[in-house]
Amino acid sequence: MKSVGRMGIHYLQRLNAENVPKELIQKGQARVIEASLTLIRERAKLKGELLRALGGVAASASLLGVPLGHNSSFLQGPAFAPPRIREAIWCGSTNSTTEEGKDLNDPRVLTDVGDVPVQELRDCGVDDDRLMNIISESVKLVMEEDPLRPLVLGGDHSISFPSVRAVSEKLGGPVDILHLDAHPDIYDAFEGNKYSHASSFARIMEGGYARRLLQVGIRSITKEGREQGKRFGVEQYEMRTFSKDRNLLENLKLGEGVKGVYISVDVDCMDPAFAPGVSHIEPGGLSFRDVLNILQNLKGDVVAADVVEFNPQRDTVDGMTAMVAGKLVRELTAKISK
Repeated sequence: MKSVGRMGIHYLQRLNAENVPKELIQKGQARVIEASLTLIRERAKLKGELLRALGGVAASASLLGVPLGHNSSFLQGPAFAPPRIREAIWCGSTNSTTEEGKDLNDPRVLTDVGDVPVQELRDCGVDDDRLMNIISESVKLVMEEDPLRPLVLGGDHSISFPSVRAVSEKLGGPVDILHLDAHPDIYDAFEGNKYSHASSFARIMEGGYARRLLQVGIRSITKEGREQGKRFGVEQYEMRTFSKDRNLLENLKLGEGVKGVYISVDVDCMDPAFAPGVSHIEPGGLSFRDVLNILQNLKGDVVAADVVEFNPQRDTVDGMTAMVAGKLVRELTAKISK
């Protein structure tokens, strides 16, 4: 997997070694970037026009896949997650209705604008600075087509930074973030990588894109994680005190006075008994129903969300974690759509 993750870097090095003119490389990259954004733009426009013609909808969740795994510090399997999550959402073993009764077959509830072609962009030598900008721009393209709201399928957790940045910039102010995870992902630059999946929330807080950041399910946190939390004023709820915090967390009210609520769910927030298909297996987590209780009881205008860090390469034979991730997406769809 490491070799797959570095394909784009090696390809660019080969081009440079063969003295391919820099201007030629840059023009080619620009064309690929524009083609990538055009595909997202036109898909979002088509879905937005359909919903506006149908009428009767104020907000509709729209799936945007970001198959990025190279910023993982351990395994890169999350890059393969978006298609597996989609497969689980529409699996014939269950029906298309969410727990609160919304039908996913209704485009006013759920649409899909496809994937950001991450590997193709990296194959052309697009670096992470530009890749993060492309992800942000893709999220904004979805938001431009009212009433679409982005529900991003990761990918590793590094995608949350460009996604939250896009939402905050597009709405014109900070959001409140509910972050469910075993880890705080707030290192300054984990292993020297400022875009590491373990550093995404440091970038978010530095940028001023969040007013409040609530981190729930934490049970693998270092001294730096706690210090960074204090530095940014993060509200960290660790699993060791969950029984005491449960009533608060299952009755959250967020988003008042800001542009809305962003929800980020790392699948490893749950105990591996419920979701073994993750890169970082950390016992002692939330149950699936704990997560749904927190999400379903949350009061606030959810303007966007992501589901990240599902690793199909570590899933069980019957795809249990894929179904868990798919159900999370289904219930987040119900939360967003109205």
